[in-house]
Amino acid sequence: MKPNQKSGSAKKSINAFIHKYLRFRSSIYARVIYIIAILSFVLFISFGAIFKSVYEEYLDTVIRQRGDNIGSIIEGSLYYSMLKNDKSALQSTLDIINTMAGIDEVNMYNHEDSLVYSSFLIDTVNHSNPNCLYCHTDFNAMFPKSEKSYRIIDFKSACSMNQSDKGHRQLLIRSPIYNEKSCYVSSCHAHTRDEEVLGSLIIKVPLNTLDMAVSKSSTEFYIMAALITILLVSFLIFFTRNKIMKPLNEIITASEAVSKGDKSRRLEIKPNLLDDMRMVSLAFNNMLDNLDAAHKELRNWSHQLEYKVQKKSEELAEIQNELIHIERITSLGRLSSSVAHEINNPLSGILTYTKLISKKIDRLKLDPELNEPILKYLKVIETETKRCGDIVKGLLDFSRKDQENFKNRHLHQILKETYDLIAHQMRMADIHFYTDFCATSDLVYCNDNQIKQVCVALLVNASEAVTENGEIIIKSSNPDESHIKLDITDNGVGIAPEDISHIFQPFYSVKQNMSGIGLGLAIVHGIIQSHKGKIEVHSEPGKGTTMSIILSLVKT
Repeated sequence: MKPNQKSGSAKKSINAFIHKYLRFRSSIYARVIYIIAILSFVLFISFGAIFKSVYEEYLDTVIRQRGDNIGSIIEGSLYYSMLKNDKSALQSTLDIINTMAGIDEVNMYNHEDSLVYSSFLIDTVNHSNPNCLYCHTDFNAMFPKSEKSYRIIDFKSACSMNQSDKGHRQLLIRSPIYNEKSCYVSSCHAHTRDEEVLGSLIIKVPLNTLDMAVSKSSTEFYIMAALITILLVSFLIFFTRNKIMKPLNEIITASEAVSKGDKSRRLEIKPNLLDDMRMVSLAFNNMLDNLDAAHKELRNWSHQLEYKVQKKSEELAEIQNELIHIERITSLGRLSSSVAHEINNPLSGILTYTKLISKKIDRLKLDPELNEPILKYLKVIETETKRCGDIVKGLLDFSRKDQENFKNRHLHQILKETYDLIAHQMRMADIHFYTDFCATSDLVYCNDNQIKQVCVALLVNASEAVTENGEIIIKSSNPDESHIKLDITDNGVGIAPEDISHIFQPFYSVKQNMSGIGLGLAIVHGIIQSHKGKIEVHSEPGKGTTMSIILSLVKT
């Protein structure tokens, strides 16, 4: 690796470390660690302060008890010698006390605070001067005169001549010697009855052993407190790492995965999770479930919307085709009306002159062989002229779109009249003809003659479509509260699917014998359109056809 590459890798490592440190520093877990460290330090200091306060009070009590015990022992030891005023015995006792462990000095002062007896000789070399007045002229200010008092001093005063005595503390006990009754009534009665305090004892007790024990105990306590604090901090860090940091990191990782599009990510609900973390994890999983459900619902809505848009587009295409068809029919109707009026008069003349010629030929009494072909040809001309007249009449009916003679009519009454009109023809054709009027509301705004014309045209087409065992049914129903539906069903040959879209076009016929002129269904469609209705065709080749007419009901 080149030097530049090494330096670049080092910079990346340093930048990554700095980024992690900054991220850790601003995280919740870092704040928890900081709080734990601060609280542990405060707890450690508090424990030290409490220990020092309690231990000092306990130590002061121990020192006083020890001073009282030693003072009582020394006073008891010197009591008899002082009572007898036996100076030699008193000095001997002090010398013995000097050899005892735990007592540095015992000095006896008179009522003027002058040293009279000491456990050490005054002229002892390299020893502290036992006479306190030598250094302290305010001796009475140091100790109360008539009360037992205590004082702890560092043995580093200028009175100390023995350098080995420096560096430890001493307990000074001043115990006053009272003029008791046994003293002033004794045989020596060196003092009068009026004197209250005869002198005092100054006892010096070394505290170096006690101080060493205190120092050792304090050191052990602080070591133990430090260990407990470290263990407590370690436990808290371990606890918060497993109970707080890891669940938080899992939540952050899952959130980042979800933000990148992973909708299947869920948090594992472990049994040892804290209640708060469990609630957060459950809420997070519920949120993802709701988001997933909302996403699926939106996707379903999108599919449904696409399907509905497609259906509406198809419906609009059908409506557009129907409008185009209506426009074509309207245009063709106008053209048909114009052409029909123009053709009708010549056809009438042709028919009239054909009949006139036939009559004149009959009167001329020509040769039958010559007469018969002429009459035959004239008959053909008459028949075809009538046929052209029917076509012209159909064109006139086709072009008629007005709403003259529209009234509120009961559709069932019109259907019954239509049934009576065509029932005989159905029986003659050996067709079973039925009605089934199930509609509860049948009042419509219509021209009854045009509706009857529509029904007759559809029934005629149905009768021409059936063969053996023919059956035709007229049925009415209410698909909703505002419409009535009329179904004319036959079991005839049916209509091919490719022909259904063309059957309402003018001059289009599906009859195999081509006997029709192809205007019947176009006229039916025009009439239904003028009534603001709708016509539907359902047919299956070989099984039959159903022609459905839907009209609006009159609101009552």
